[in-house]
Amino acid sequence: MKKIIAILLLLLTACTTTNAPMVESTLTPFPTSVPPTAIHTSTNEPVIPTITPTEGFVNQLISPVDGMPQIYIPAGTFRMGGMDVRRAPNEIPDHDVTLDAFWMDQLEVTNAMYGLCVKADVCLLPQSFKSQRRADYFNNPEFKDYPVVYVTWGQAKAYCEWAGRRLPTEAEWERAARGDDFRTFPWGENKADGTLANFNFIVNDTSRVGTYPAGASPFGVLDMAGNVAEWVNDFYSFNYSFSENTLNPTGPETSARFNRVVRGGSLGDAEINIRVSKRSSVTGPNPNAAPGSSAYLGEYSPRIGFRCAADE
Repeated sequence: MKKIIAILLLLLTACTTTNAPMVESTLTPFPTSVPPTAIHTSTNEPVIPTITPTEGFVNQLISPVDGMPQIYIPAGTFRMGGMDVRRAPNEIPDHDVTLDAFWMDQLEVTNAMYGLCVKADVCLLPQSFKSQRRADYFNNPEFKDYPVVYVTWGQAKAYCEWAGRRLPTEAEWERAARGDDFRTFPWGENKADGTLANFNFIVNDTSRVGTYPAGASPFGVLDMAGNVAEWVNDFYSFNYSFSENTLNPTGPETSARFNRVVRGGSLGDAEINIRVSKRSSVTGPNPNAAPGSSAYLGEYSPRIGFRCAADE
């Protein structure tokens, strides 16, 4: 009898030891170079992130297509452009712009949300499944509610149209980030820090969307500074006034190099580059190039994602 008890004790010890072998993950890694046949392999499901509501906003709806919370931005006039001492030449002159009411995604589009569009045979997979420092990102359930990256301007546009929305104009983006006063950052004038935004490699990679409620814009839109920079619809022009049109401006009709505007700064940008008036230029798709070529697709980055907008 004593021998049986001793054997049982030995078996129990073997089962509970911390040196027992780990169960191998069943997650199948995706290749860095994505073949077209991989279009159905994402296992992501839509996830609405749990966020802390920003005090004072109530005009919100949830998209039935991808679960995105959207914030209502009322019609009005705001001051667009750089007004702080660090403004760049392409942020001036500051000027009044009048916009019709619209809806703005409260969050950046996530991996899980983008995966729905891929499964619907509308969106192409991101150009890489990595992120800034993670080898396994887009297809990893751990990061399903983190911003999708490595998407071209054309991919962002296709997603927004699939979701029943569109890319925001540059003016819409800035108003949603700034509100109707002259603030430098979405949250106001306080110096940026790790409680307000993901920037300057504080985190070293993307953060879960909605992680920084204290950094919300006056309308309650989140992550408008840092995390990932965001494609907008406009072609880029150095001349910030665009034209004499200050009513619902949509930017220039084209760009010599097909450059598009990117807004908001990213996880790797210094404080000066996450101001609401900061403008960046990134090469968009060239429709005259050979289909499938790098010029035809345009540029993409582990620091660029997007959000969508919609008419009232």
